[in-house]
Order: sequence, then structure tokens, then C-alpha cells
Amino acid sequence: MQLQLKPKIWILRLLALAVLLVIPRLASAQGAGQTIYFPLVARAGLPLPGADEASSRISLPPGFEIRIFASGVSGSPRLMDFGPDGWLYVALINSGEVARLPDRNADGLADGVEIVASGLAGPNNVSWHEGWLYVAEVGQVVRLQDQNNNGDFETRQVVTDNLPTGPGHNTRTVHFGPDGKLYVSAGSSTNNTPESDPRRAAILRFNPDGSIPADNPFAGDPDTRKRPVWAWGLRNSVDFLWTPDGTLWADHNGSDALDDNNPPEELMIPVRSNQSHGWPYCYTPGVGLNLPTQPEVRDTRVALPAGFTCAQAVPALLTVEAHSAPLGMALARGQNFPAAYQDDVFVAMHGSWNTNSSGSFRDCKVQRVLIENGQVVGSETFANGWRAPGALCGNAATWGRPADVAFGPDGAMYISDDQGLRIYRVIYTGN
Repeated sequence: MQLQLKPKIWILRLLALAVLLVIPRLASAQGAGQTIYFPLVARAGLPLPGADEASSRISLPPGFEIRIFASGVSGSPRLMDFGPDGWLYVALINSGEVARLPDRNADGLADGVEIVASGLAGPNNVSWHEGWLYVAEVGQVVRLQDQNNNGDFETRQVVTDNLPTGPGHNTRTVHFGPDGKLYVSAGSSTNNTPESDPRRAAILRFNPDGSIPADNPFAGDPDTRKRPVWAWGLRNSVDFLWTPDGTLWADHNGSDALDDNNPPEELMIPVRSNQSHGWPYCYTPGVGLNLPTQPEVRDTRVALPAGFTCAQAVPALLTVEAHSAPLGMALARGQNFPAAYQDDVFVAMHGSWNTNSSGSFRDCKVQRVLIENGQVVGSETFANGWRAPGALCGNAATWGRPADVAFGPDGAMYISDDQGLRIYRVIYTGN
């Protein structure tokens, strides 16, 4: 027996289809003091706004599309996270704020930039955990909450101030591990001089309330600064993540002034508790996949401490060209990207600002790290086109510099740009 639809229902379904596939819709985005309207292109799956400057500038693999999700995100957007409300939250490092970028009408464009917290000291990233928004400031981790549901995160608690301050790399990044612990990365104060503060060039580990876990390597050390140290020898690991099997991977910005090609940037480092990862004494040589695994080699500018050799340092799994400046990273998750991309790692490459010859200028781009059966097998460029031809990524002529990558509940990729002051959205359409 063939099922027949009632005439009224059939007509309603035809009208709905016409709205989705025929009638153009308009969506707005704020830019340069005016409202710019983009026609929404009807697609199966996620909404795709009409072509814009990002789609004309940025190259992607076939089947992917990029659009500006939000522009005029002043304060320099850095690392991001999606909240339990489904909206994107981003740290604004230069203005000391946290912004929310909702898309309540689900048109693929942010409704606006809503400041939910201010008065923070150089916030570099945000991370949601059990209803609290954790923020990594220069010298402390705080957590925020909107307890009266008015849109502002008025409740603020200091989780820990056992973080280093002072000169050098002053960004901090906070994430929660599969063990429920709070991990914080803190960069070095110098280029290649050994640190006096054990919390520098390290990944630190705390309980969610800021206390020291009993199983930390130095939990009972007389030096309270050393108690949170989990792993060290990581000059500037701006971001880190855990694989599905619970392995901790971090990126790493190598030292400068050796030459334009050495030491390379260490893009994927397997972080080991209670071990050195080389800096400032050693680095992983060569560019590309470190397979079979080669030990780290000496940076001869720095004398080795007594009893330490480069064979004791944990080498990187994958390196890229020196001065590429890897920052935020994320695992591909969700139903939008094709199966071949799932669980690959995407890294925002900030690009070079201080290489000496044009042949060594590094692109500001998004790099895809290929993962097979939980193992790193290579990498390739995923999104590129921000750098001005013949210019460094730090040059004012450059259109933008990716700072982070995040995947939303819709499976789309979001990219922050702390120079162009934009957030981009990438989806797979298959076209």
C-alpha cells in the first residue's frame, strides 16, 4: 500500500522547500562602521553565506568553503572554545576581554561581538569545564560564570596564581585533560637561556580548584613554584591537546637567531610527564616526519647541564620550517568534514616575522596534520592566502594571521585571526 500525504501537508512541504532552495535570504555582518549584506546560498547541510573577501583570497582543498564569520573583532582574538550554549567564546588578548559570538539564527554569520568579561590581564585562551569558563591570564587562571543569567560573567574566582610572570613569552593556555586535571602551558622568558623559574617553558598541572595533584612529579618539593610542573623543555607551547586514546600532544616555537632554517618548529610533540623535551639544550633535527624516530641534537650555543644529554630529551613526531610559529590547534570533529579528515589535527600557523631572506618567509596559514590509527603520518597545507606576496606575516600589508582553530557543534571549522581581527568559518560542501 502506497502512503499518501494529505493535500495540506504536501503543499506546506513544497512551500518549505521553496523557501530553502529558491527564495534568497539576507544575512548581515558588521564591518568598517556599516552593515554589509550577503545573500545566503542554499546548500544541503550547513548554511553558506555568499562570497566575500575571504573566499576570494584563501585557498582550500576542493569541496571546502571559507567565509568571514565575524569581522571587527577588536582586541586581537586568540584561542577559542565553544560553550554549553553552543556559542563561540574567544579571548581578546590586547583588550583584556572575553567575547561571545553567537549565531542565533543559524545563518553562518555571527550576530555580533558580545563582551562577557573585561579587566583581564592578557587573556590568551578560554576553556569551558563543568559550567565554568576558565581563562588563562598572564599570571593566573580565573574562572567565570554568569550566575544571574544577564549575559555578563560577573562571578570571578582565582583558581591559581602559581604561574610565572615577567618578560618573554607571556601567553598562557589552559585545558582540561581526560584525567579531569587542569593543564597550563607557560612559555620561556628568553630565547635560549636556561630558566631560573621552573614554571617557565613548561606545562603545569593542577586540580580544578588550583591545588597540586598528589601524583605530580614534584608535588612535595620545597619550592612551591616547582610543584605544578608536569613536563618541561618546551620553549613556547602555545597550545596542546589530547588524542582520542588520551595521548598529550603539544606544539612548540623553537628559538631564534641560530639561522633561518634551524632549529625547526616542533609541530607535534608527545608530551611525557617528568621529562625534558629539549629546550634550550637540544632540538629535533630536520623538517618533516620524524620516522624512524631520531634523537634530538645539541644547540651548541648552550652548555649542557651536568648529567644531561640530548638522548634524554623527548623528540618531536613532526617538524616544520623554522619560524612558522604554530599556535592554536584542534582535532577535526563533527559530521561536516569528510571521514578522511576526522581526528586529523589542524594547527594555526602565525607565520614568520623575523626571518632574514625572502626565501625563508613562512606563510601564515592553517596546517593539516594527517593522523592514521592514532599515529602522525605527515602534514599538508589546508588553508593559505593571508600573507602579502613578498612580505613577512608580521608585515602591515598582510591581510591576516591565523591564531587558533576550533570545531563547533555544527562540525564547521572556526579560525581566529589576531591581525585581521576576524573569525572565519570553514565548511565542507562537496562542490
